[in-house]
Amino acid sequence: MKIYRIPLVITALIVAALACQASFSTANIANAYTTADPNGGSPTTVFASDQVFYAIVELKNAPDDTTVKAVWTAVNVEGVEPNTYLTETVLTSGDGTLTFELSNDNLWPAGQYKVDLYLNDKLDRSLTFEVR
Repeated sequence: MKIYRIPLVITALIVAALACQASFSTANIANAYTTADPNGGSPTTVFASDQVFYAIVELKNAPDDTTVKAVWTAVNVEGVEPNTYLTETVLTSGDGTLTFELSNDNLWPAGQYKVDLYLNDKLDRSLTFEVR
């Protein structure tokens, strides 16, 4: 009888070890878009050179310690090296709407930009937009 217990004990230890290493979150970005409206209205992918960029992120099924990071990049912009990092912001939240913004004291140069959105340190999506 004792011989049959050894495989059960080994199996239980393996399952316990795997459970300790695995982490699972149901958090997801249900919707994300860029806009010039700080209240999240009127999604757009085209901005004027004097506008503030906003990225709106709708977070669902998220525990209160969920992190979302927005990394802003000038992809192909006049007078700027391609794929120039601009800045990043990290917010921690549960369910709800998060607002990221990027402003400039001067006019934005014309060209293509993007904001990469990371959910708990994993790239979830990239939003591309342009300044005309």
